[in-house]
Amino acid sequence: MNYLDRLAEAHIRTAAEHGVFDNLRGAGKPLPPDEAQHVPRELRAGYRMLKNAGFVPPEVEQAKDIHDLRDLLASVDPDTAQAHATRRRLRWLETTLATSRRGAGLLDHAQYGTRIRRRLTRVR
Repeated sequence: MNYLDRLAEAHIRTAAEHGVFDNLRGAGKPLPPDEAQHVPRELRAGYRMLKNAGFVPPEVEQAKDIHDLRDLLASVDPDTAQAHATRRRLRWLETTLATSRRGAGLLDHAQYGTRIRRRLTRVR
C-alpha cells in the first residue's frame, strides 16, 4: 500500500470514528443489483466504459426500438398504412433481436464493431 492509500484509509477511519457515515441515505439497506451482473467479471469494466461513453450494444438499442414501436402501435388506428408499416418494422426488429441473442458478439455487428474499433484506434 502506497502513501496515498494509507492517507486515504486514515481519513476514512477517522471519519467513521466521528460518525460521519452513520446517517447516510440508504444506510442498512441492501445495495441495488449490479446492472452488469450477467457480464463476465473480466469484461465488466470494458462494458461500463462503453456504456459511459455512450455506446450501447445493438441489442439494447433494438429492445428500446421495439418498446417504442409497441407504444406507437397502441396509439394509432390499426387499419392504417402507418400501422401496417410499424407492425412490419416491429416484426423485423423482433426477429433480428432474437437472432442476435443466439450468438453474435458485439464486435461481429458491422456498425457497432466499426464504431468501437474507430473509437479505440483514434489517435489523440
